[in-house]
Amino acid sequence: MLPDFNDLSTPIVVVACFILLGVVVFLAVFARYFTLWIQAKMTRANIGFADLVMMSFRKVNAAVIVRAKIMAVQSGVMNERRISTRELEAHYLAGGNVPNVIRALIAAHKAKIDLDWQSAQAIDLAGRDLLEAVRTSVYPKVIDCPDPRKKAGTLDAVAGDGIQLKARARVTVRTNIKQLVGGATEETIVARVGQGIVQAIGSTDSYTTVLENPDNISRIVLNQGLEAHTAYEIVSIDIADIDVGENIGAKLSADQAEADMRVAQAKAEQRRADAMAREQEMTASVQANRAQVVLAEAEVPKATAEAFQQRRLGLMDYYELKNVQADTKMRTSIAGTGEESSLSQRD
Repeated sequence: MLPDFNDLSTPIVVVACFILLGVVVFLAVFARYFTLWIQAKMTRANIGFADLVMMSFRKVNAAVIVRAKIMAVQSGVMNERRISTRELEAHYLAGGNVPNVIRALIAAHKAKIDLDWQSAQAIDLAGRDLLEAVRTSVYPKVIDCPDPRKKAGTLDAVAGDGIQLKARARVTVRTNIKQLVGGATEETIVARVGQGIVQAIGSTDSYTTVLENPDNISRIVLNQGLEAHTAYEIVSIDIADIDVGENIGAKLSADQAEADMRVAQAKAEQRRADAMAREQEMTASVQANRAQVVLAEAEVPKATAEAFQQRRLGLMDYYELKNVQADTKMRTSIAGTGEESSLSQRD
């Protein structure tokens, strides 16, 4: 027969309700974290049940932390680097990708790459894909130069003899873990290699030298230390393709000759204009002198009249002057007729 709870006092009922509620909460919490706790216990991940519960209060995904630590323990990374649960939680709360960092540490451990937990955290929080960086360090990747995604399909350079060469290169790089934080990206490598190839071709005397030994260009560029302050180490630079372009030297010489011709024509035109202006000035000067002669001749009758009035000139003197003028005029006309006949005979 069931007991009559109506006879119990109110405090006992309240305590019983609290106990029942606590049992329900404990069972719910135990059911939620039991699987994770068993996994951590069986793999010696050293994560207690209370730690799993406290992760919920700190807004940490307990499943992510447990699986990450299990991977670290099973791979042997935990034995060397001693990564604590609190460090994993701190990195998770800072916005880091905990599983990706652990996978990168495992890959670095297997490849015998020196990568510690502090550096891995910094690289991951800086926004770099740490796992991809470790993979690139193990398996170098190839970068096309110039970038095929850009409009420029070739590296155009002019040799010493003025012939244009169009080159394409392939750069093999691997990640430099020590310079991954703060190091320049692939775009810097592409830009530096492109600059080095253009400079090396430009310093060559003839384009035939480049076509005969393109490896010389690769060695020159590779010895320039282009990977300084970048996140990569250049393994090799290979000239994939090189074509002959335009004769830039001849084109520039032709353009210069045409420009010189235009300058000479402009100067000749200037001299012609100056000569024409000078001719016009001389014509005007002749007309002015003729005007002065006419004015002077106009004074002769006046002077003659004044001489008659002042009796300094007699009638016979006047007629003699007229005879001299007539004789001079006749001689002038005869001389002009003789010049015209001689010119006609020559013609």
